[in-house]
Amino acid sequence: MALRFWKMNGAGNAFAIFDARQTAFKPSATDIRKLASEMNADQLIALEPAERGDVFMRIWNGDGGEVSACGNVSRCVGHILLQETDGPSVIIETRADRLMAKAVAGHPDLISVDMGRPRFGWRDIPLSEDMDVRGVDIKIGPMDKPYLARPAVVSMGNPHAVFFVEDVSAYDIPAIGPLIEGHPIFPEGVNVGFAQIIDRTSIRLRVWERGAGLTLACGTGACAALVCAARAKKTDRKARLILDGGELEIDWSEHTDRVLMTGPVELEYTGEI
Repeated sequence: MALRFWKMNGAGNAFAIFDARQTAFKPSATDIRKLASEMNADQLIALEPAERGDVFMRIWNGDGGEVSACGNVSRCVGHILLQETDGPSVIIETRADRLMAKAVAGHPDLISVDMGRPRFGWRDIPLSEDMDVRGVDIKIGPMDKPYLARPAVVSMGNPHAVFFVEDVSAYDIPAIGPLIEGHPIFPEGVNVGFAQIIDRTSIRLRVWERGAGLTLACGTGACAALVCAARAKKTDRKARLILDGGELEIDWSEHTDRVLMTGPVELEYTGEI
């Protein structure tokens, strides 16, 4: 039986989304790596029947590993479901949380997703031991004068380490990213953000994603960067995140503690396999 798919991107972060609500899609790690390469996708997604939502979203990184959350694809899946239902909002289940997505009035290609509450417990991220998540003990460079040190860490359904830097272009992220991603402090690996504070409401961000590498955008990475920056009093709780593939608006509500992410989606093409 043919399996429908959508090739989409959210601010340049590319996805192949497979409709497994009627026909099961259970690829091996080898299948995932092959499909991701052939379809030029950072992640592969399966839409499956949900117990407490409109759909369950299963996510694999391009290296074949399954992960719990992805912000940009949540917007893409939200867009698909909103087109199908013509309703005001939809609920997307993931391994990490239940997410609500809705379209921005007057802007059908802008989708907002409630990404839930950030988690700061060292076991929630997780870390290998108890330490201050506002600056974990990691140094890159000479021990007496490291050029990167003490990233803030947070979980947005997946683990993130955020370095605050003066100029994101000054760092060789493909060389540094794997060193942090596989550091023993992070038993499940980590996404690595390099955040340049422009002003109280603007952050320039690049992200090395675990299992995917340097991507054009990372939705949960943008949420993590804003949360860590606001927690450190470097920015307000709402800011524009400028990524290589586009811009996202992140709003960490002081009243609900939930993070709302708003940004563009693009349908590149559809097909069947």
